[in-house]
Amino acid sequence: MLTYLKNSWFNLAAFSLLFFAIFAWTWTGSLLFLGIPIAFLFTTLAGVNWKLAYWIFLFTIPFSIQIDLAGDSMAITLPDQPIMWLFLLVFIVMYARNPKIIPEWWWRDKLVFVSALQFFWIVVSVICSQIVFYSIKFLLLKTWLVVCFLLMPALIFKEKKDYVIGFKMLFISTLLTVIVILIHHAMLGFRFEKVQKSLHIASDLTLYYNHVDYSSVTSQLFPLLIVAFWYCRKSNWYIKWSLILVILIYIAGIIFAQTRAAYIAVFFGFAVGVAIRLKLVNLIMPTIYGLIAAMLVFMISNNKFMDFRPDYNKTYMHRDFASHLISTLRGRDMSSMERVYRWIAAIRMSKEHPFVGVGPRNFYYYYKPYAVTSFRTYVSRNPERSTTHNYYLYMLVEQGYPAMFLYALLIPMIFAKAQKTYHRFKDKFYRTVTIGLAMTIGAAFINNFFSELIETHKVGALFYIPLALLILLDRKSRELEAEEQTIQEPIKA
Repeated sequence: MLTYLKNSWFNLAAFSLLFFAIFAWTWTGSLLFLGIPIAFLFTTLAGVNWKLAYWIFLFTIPFSIQIDLAGDSMAITLPDQPIMWLFLLVFIVMYARNPKIIPEWWWRDKLVFVSALQFFWIVVSVICSQIVFYSIKFLLLKTWLVVCFLLMPALIFKEKKDYVIGFKMLFISTLLTVIVILIHHAMLGFRFEKVQKSLHIASDLTLYYNHVDYSSVTSQLFPLLIVAFWYCRKSNWYIKWSLILVILIYIAGIIFAQTRAAYIAVFFGFAVGVAIRLKLVNLIMPTIYGLIAAMLVFMISNNKFMDFRPDYNKTYMHRDFASHLISTLRGRDMSSMERVYRWIAAIRMSKEHPFVGVGPRNFYYYYKPYAVTSFRTYVSRNPERSTTHNYYLYMLVEQGYPAMFLYALLIPMIFAKAQKTYHRFKDKFYRTVTIGLAMTIGAAFINNFFSELIETHKVGALFYIPLALLILLDRKSRELEAEEQTIQEPIKA
């Protein structure tokens, strides 16, 4: 790095960009121009020490914010999205120079194979899309998410310290956002209807898209905090009590986010952890799929689902969370019934485009004619253009049955791999990390069962990075097992 700083071209470029940024900022009043010199330095760092740049990148993800551009028709998240573009370029250059930088065993892994099939089917659905422009934007977004969070970790996480650093980068920066939001929410009296407002750091800038995004991130990181505490419970008292304090802050963040799915996600994550220890995790997803299939058969037979249609005048949002939960059980909660409204529309809509769907990001433009008006609510106009609120149906309606089946196959495969890896390891650190990552995926499964957040930068990171790390840990466990057998064989002889 010092060599670069001594070069006259570097100094000239750096000072020129700094002068331009200051001039543009004073002329326009936009603080975005002040990020130009920082972007220049970070790009230089990525060329010199891309591993350090990746750690910084992970730290930026939780507090990255969305900036609307071109009259809200486009948006960018800063600073992490431009960094994703940079790492996409870095990966392409490194892979072009040395294709073996990603080992052959990585490409042969079953989880990688299914993920590759998912990406291939996205390309097919984009080609067949009803509105190609929106689908291409989705494909580009998916590309840099997969590269940055699924492929790059294969180059980054080599030793135990890498797992520790990656965890610290994500959980510390997320902790800062949780503290800020809790302070904002406390100033608003922790009122249920003010949750969304507490996410704002400025009039038009929010730390998270909405409270669902926020609660998803915290609930998916929470299991890792618990296993970190379990691993460090015999460490120095200040480490143990620091983790307890952080855990309490995260619990407060999850509770006051007041999102039902996040509560279920936390419990399901721990259920996955217990099932892995008892070697029962392979029963979870078949059981869930069986229950869903049975429920669908029951509801569809003789149009039984029509018996559950809401009363339009008695279905509304509530001003406190207790009433929100009670109304959910009574079928009078607006957000729950709006989900049912869209789920029915998605299922009916899939009959016309069963193989490739209507195309990624196209659900909003086609679903209303397929909806059953008896299930309409006050928010059915859908001005925010949200989608199915279920990742399985999201795949089905936009990319067809192959995409939905691939995702349905991926989740139990992840749990199965985690269970085998956990019981193969004898190293306490790796066992702890493995079960923590599996619990994170479990929480992600629930959050995405009631939403579709894998393609968002924050929740997407907490889905693909654990997936990548479980693949790496599986390989590590096999290597350690082979080493142990090699050592034991001469002793037996």
